[in-house]
Amino acid sequence: MMPAAHGAGSQRSPHLRDLTTPEGVVVHIHLASRAERLTAFVVDMALLLSAIAVLGLLLALTTLGAGGSDLAIAATLLCSFLIRVFYFAYFESAWRGATPGKRLARLRVVSRTGGPLRPDAILARNLVREVEIFLPLTLILVIPSETRDGLVAVAALVWVGVLTLMPVFNRDRLRLGDIVAGTWVITLPKPVLLEDVAQARSGTPAPSAEIRFTDRQLAIYGAYELQVLEGVLRDRRPDAAQARRAVADRIKNKIGYAAPDGGITDPGVFLEAFYRAQRTRLETGLAFGKHKSDKHDQGR
Repeated sequence: MMPAAHGAGSQRSPHLRDLTTPEGVVVHIHLASRAERLTAFVVDMALLLSAIAVLGLLLALTTLGAGGSDLAIAATLLCSFLIRVFYFAYFESAWRGATPGKRLARLRVVSRTGGPLRPDAILARNLVREVEIFLPLTLILVIPSETRDGLVAVAALVWVGVLTLMPVFNRDRLRLGDIVAGTWVITLPKPVLLEDVAQARSGTPAPSAEIRFTDRQLAIYGAYELQVLEGVLRDRRPDAAQARRAVADRIKNKIGYAAPDGGITDPGVFLEAFYRAQRTRLETGLAFGKHKSDKHDQGR
């Protein structure tokens, strides 16, 4: 991951956050809005409730002849718990922090430490959802109405309401599961490849014909890093040359690049050459329906 550059006079969005990667590089992410998170949750719940309803119907039909209605209810509650937990956990693991609802809303769960989303964090944030929403609602359903105190139902609904609205009352829009798991829910940038800044700067191709990269070297980074690299190349601050040198050294170490004949390549020329080669590769991939969003994207 390469550092982003921001001008001194740039207007910072209140929903923008700095994320420091394990390599010590600060990148910028945009928090998902509450409306986007609600949309994703409604879609996921619609899919979940449909699956649970079908399962409950099948269990009821299976135990109908034996008069096992209580058994069917207990089995449905158990299976619905497993479906709920593993629905979110499976998709967030397999789809790099996205469920069907999040994918539709272009959202993704990321670790606030900047590293990959760990399986234990995924499981933790989804188990906490049981405490936030499903456990109190289940208690309302399973306690017989003749023995249920009205205060129990009110307390359960208040509990659900307070925890569900928690993202409204904190600036990072965190639900309890995000706090426990150390995660953010972010909005994915649109996968738009930017203009070739190397050519835009000079009007002609940079003198980098001697610099060549293998496909394996270019496959390490994705479209997100390409956009970040553009910011580095556009930077005109006094310390921009030093920043470009640091970024060039980091990329060379990451991809295992060595200059031909052991020569020293100018950092600016190297970055422009890498930008051009990376942009060409990603554009070619998009033409064939392939897109690598970032360096963690394995093409799933």
